[in-house]
Amino acid sequence: MITLRILTHQDVPALCSLLINTVADGGSVSFMHPLSENDAKSFWEKSLDLSAQGKRVVLGAFNDNTLISTVTLLLDFPPNQPHRAEIGKMMTATSFRGKGIAGMLLKEAEKIARDKGRWHIVLDTAEDEGAAGFYEKMGYQRIGVIPEFALKPYGGLTGTILFYKKLT
Repeated sequence: MITLRILTHQDVPALCSLLINTVADGGSVSFMHPLSENDAKSFWEKSLDLSAQGKRVVLGAFNDNTLISTVTLLLDFPPNQPHRAEIGKMMTATSFRGKGIAGMLLKEAEKIARDKGRWHIVLDTAEDEGAAGFYEKMGYQRIGVIPEFALKPYGGLTGTILFYKKLT
């Protein structure tokens, strides 16, 4: 049975494992391969500190007690953008992709955004092997590509595709 919940510091080991595996599988999520346990731990501890301050929400999907997917909803924006949120660090374990789990998490992130008065969500995904098709199926509007935006985990540049969605 799949369950969703907001993640805390007790989830850092599981988050590290998912992040390291995602990068090793070629996922372009801001890190290079090989990603060390210390770097992954530092990233998640900082992210969860910001979550505790209300600046973001880190959600996880679990299969029984195993973390299989995560998404981060960024909420910390300047005063002229109180209506905006951003999706970051969307990752799903390879063996659970294509089963609707990421969609469940994204819908929950959107619900939290609405509950917090955020109705305009932006995100980006890698042009090479990213999740553009998934985001389009979820109602996000593609607005363009920034070429040569970042390095892929094993090297070589990839563009990033920008998306937005207005929540109703």
